[in-house]
Amino acid sequence: MAVTMFTTTGNRPFIAKSLFDTSVSIIDFPYPQNVPEIPPGVESTDRLPSMSLFFSFCKATKQMQPMVEEKLQGLVQVQPVSFMVSDGFLWWTLESATKFGFPSLVFTGINQFVSSVTKAVFEDKLLVGVESDDELITVTQFPWIKVTRNDFNILMPNPTNSSQEFVIDQMKKSTSNSFGYIVNSFHELEKVYVDSWNSEATPKVWCVEPLCIAEPEREPQKKPFWIQWLDQKLAQGCSVLYVAFGFQAEVSSEQLQHIAMGLQESKANFLWVLRKKESESLDEGFEERVKERGIVVKQWVDQSRILKHQCVEGFLSHCGWNSALENICYGVPILAWLMIAEQALNARMVVEEIKVGLRVESTCNGMKPLFVKWEGLMKMVKELMEGERGNKRGKE
Repeated sequence: MAVTMFTTTGNRPFIAKSLFDTSVSIIDFPYPQNVPEIPPGVESTDRLPSMSLFFSFCKATKQMQPMVEEKLQGLVQVQPVSFMVSDGFLWWTLESATKFGFPSLVFTGINQFVSSVTKAVFEDKLLVGVESDDELITVTQFPWIKVTRNDFNILMPNPTNSSQEFVIDQMKKSTSNSFGYIVNSFHELEKVYVDSWNSEATPKVWCVEPLCIAEPEREPQKKPFWIQWLDQKLAQGCSVLYVAFGFQAEVSSEQLQHIAMGLQESKANFLWVLRKKESESLDEGFEERVKERGIVVKQWVDQSRILKHQCVEGFLSHCGWNSALENICYGVPILAWLMIAEQALNARMVVEEIKVGLRVESTCNGMKPLFVKWEGLMKMVKELMEGERGNKRGKE
């Protein structure tokens, strides 16, 4: 089967690097440049100056529809197109697929637990009449699960954000009329939720992961310095905490300073990946004080190589699903610190459903992202890396 990938000009180098040893063809076209809120040259969400612009960014993608359809016209003239797979936020691609007469499947970066629980909560109107954001609510369709309104606040349309309201409404319409969902998970992990959905709801769900463990090993000619550092810690018999919050979560300067203090006082060995801009918020003497047991990496890393490393025995994470999925596959206990999007429900799944992690301490029953003080972080890092709860989670 011939596969063609559509992307934007700015994203093509990254896509091409990822697909360099495949037969996938790549077609690119420019991202719209006439969007007032989006700076010129920003073609991916990780480069947005603020995640508050996320839905404006998504809404602007519709301007690419004529270019996409022009390229599709060229493809169908050469050979029939069997189907299209597109991200759920590109709702307008269903119109294009329908126009050319082939089915469209929606790729969702979230897991099936989140989709099924969210559907059940809104279907049964479980948030109606709830007095407190922190009140625990039993999910009637899955009665072993308890959630709070905090877990869904980020997922509910904000009437003051017209772009968010528009995009979510369009996504609901397009996904419900698509041929099916391709889910970023695997059936063995979420059998209850996949089977429940496919027996009662539409469109049908297909799981495509875990691709991370199927990817062949590619050892570079020279090991990056962060792998060399992990090798040294392994030789010393040390366990290491990996710390990373992805490229989309926004962490304040004050919060970064508390994270640094918590890591310093925990006495744990750690590898902390930070964006260069974030690293500027660190105390000038921090890296010197922790140099015997911790390093700060200010560049892109191959996260799967870190999680697979024998000395990495904990992961302090924002609980984004890609990171959580890799973490599950490699058996590293997670310390969940939710920040945005569906991460509240991801944390519910990781901590309470499959029990492979802990979460940073919170003053509420829900998963509302709060400022975490260094004392609380220090306590939970120690619990994950040294305590009975952390050890138990790693063995289950």
